[in-house]
Amino acid sequence: MIRKTLLPAALTLLLTGLLLPTASLAEKAKGADTGKKASTATNAATIKGTVAETMDSGGYTYVLLKNDSGEQWVAIPQTKVETGKEIEVINGMTMKNFQSKTLNRTFDSVVFSTGLVGASGGFNPHAKAMGHAATKSGGNSFSEALKAEARQNHGGSMAAPPSMGSGGSLGNIVPSADVKVAKAEGENGYTVGDIFAKAKELNNTKVKVHGKVMKVSKMIMGKNWLHIQDGTGDPLNNTHDLVITTMAEPKKGDIVLVEGTLHAERDFGAGYKYAAIIEDAEVKTE
Repeated sequence: MIRKTLLPAALTLLLTGLLLPTASLAEKAKGADTGKKASTATNAATIKGTVAETMDSGGYTYVLLKNDSGEQWVAIPQTKVETGKEIEVINGMTMKNFQSKTLNRTFDSVVFSTGLVGASGGFNPHAKAMGHAATKSGGNSFSEALKAEARQNHGGSMAAPPSMGSGGSLGNIVPSADVKVAKAEGENGYTVGDIFAKAKELNNTKVKVHGKVMKVSKMIMGKNWLHIQDGTGDPLNNTHDLVITTMAEPKKGDIVLVEGTLHAERDFGAGYKYAAIIEDAEVKTE
């Protein structure tokens, strides 16, 4: 899973055809840290802290960093780090309620980073760990993460699956189709066209949208990415195709009722920018 604009913390997104992928929701792991305060350093260029816990899985090293702001889980390309040592990592995209299939664990919050500051002579170690040509540190980590996730979901193949799109969110927009789906009922019910027209006004609010699933990309950065259409919006301005992130697993062609938080002008980096996107949505198939 992607819109005008859908893991720099993660992969070439959304794309997979929408931008992204699928898997059943793993149970929250026993002992998962749910009451700890997330680091407020996420607005900085880097995050520094003492390694409190670490584990390797799926080509990543998950590190729990402690600093004056609290505790924050960070995922970096697999790298040897020692508990008790202070490290500094490049900041990246924060994923809430991130599900790691390989660890069978759900993290309240994980920052996906391209790696340690100064690692590999200033190059992004993530690309190397995933078999990619190195990219400059602090670069398109979101794009790289999406590519890496796609490989893991397709048997480790170095080539992206046929459904993997390119060209950022714009390159993954689904062309307008002959679809007619009734507007969602209720006070917070909107059409796809309404969502784009009122995106700034509705930013960070709960909305409901009724539509047809045009594309599904599974398990990118722990979420499934959907493209839905209802026959409204303007194809010339790309306001007919709305991207949704969710843990639900509808199929292409399903008519669904989506309820989640609308975000306007959401920029994930690496060319994935959305004028409107609904995240962490509940999706009911009708």
